[in-house]
Amino acid sequence: MAHLTPHVALGPGAEFDLIRAMLDAWGDIAEGIGDDAALLVVPPGERLAVSTDSSVEEVHFRRHWITPEEIGYRATQAALSDLAAMAATPLGILVALSIPDSWRRDIGAMAAGIGEAAREAGAPIRGGDLTTGAVLSLTITVLGSASSPLGRGGVKPLDHLYVTGALGGPARAVEAWEAGEVPGSWCRERFARPRARVREARWLAARGAHAMIDISDGLASELRHLAHASHVELRIEVERLPCGAGGSWREALSGGEEYELVVCTPQELDVDGFARTFGIPLTRIGQARRAEHPAVTAMFRGERVDLTTGHDHFSS
Repeated sequence: MAHLTPHVALGPGAEFDLIRAMLDAWGDIAEGIGDDAALLVVPPGERLAVSTDSSVEEVHFRRHWITPEEIGYRATQAALSDLAAMAATPLGILVALSIPDSWRRDIGAMAAGIGEAAREAGAPIRGGDLTTGAVLSLTITVLGSASSPLGRGGVKPLDHLYVTGALGGPARAVEAWEAGEVPGSWCRERFARPRARVREARWLAARGAHAMIDISDGLASELRHLAHASHVELRIEVERLPCGAGGSWREALSGGEEYELVVCTPQELDVDGFARTFGIPLTRIGQARRAEHPAVTAMFRGERVDLTTGHDHFSS
């Protein structure tokens, strides 16, 4: 990858030594590092999409759960997932790290994970900030562009609801760790190395998607966001939910940290073509209905069942 903007020469000091270590790990996926601000070119006719996501030790992960590389990779993919939900093409990444002394020796490995995720997305690392702190914190800002960005408010009555991938793995991994057990390999991989569905989102948008949202706080919670934003009822058939590795539909509903997509379309989609293209399933789980009040209704084999609440960082 050719540099659009060369790096600025960095001065002496411990902070700049850490930045140099990160640049060594990033190689040509970083560009224009060292100036006061990043400069981006947005393609003509497109709009800039910007999102910020934080990953904090003891809130989103624990040190003994995953490696430093996985911490960096996971935090970056989580941020990129917000661009996927808008069907936006990544243009760049800004990385702000708060690094305690106990984590300083891991900065190169963490940067390698960030760089791997950035390279997979084709999104150059264009700057950021570095400071010390009491706990490790990664704040990743992603910048992208889209000619017709999707949002949460576009669901129409009679739209079909689909979800990408298989659900439940990350929640089961966390449950195992908190019980002092070792999670299964699929569940651990789903937590430690999620994949933002950037390419998948563009495929879906090109086939008429009205709205999308990523599943970071649990499917039930995100469906409620869609219903309220679009003022519709979303009726889902929970027996259709794609549960991975022997999981249950209740785990698929409540488990967060998935970074899969819920997509709403006016016509049925080619699920076989999607699976052939991306190697993951696309599953129809329900339909939108006109409603006086926004709601999510869960049905199991024709009988109504209660929804879980999903995750909320500030719930008691």
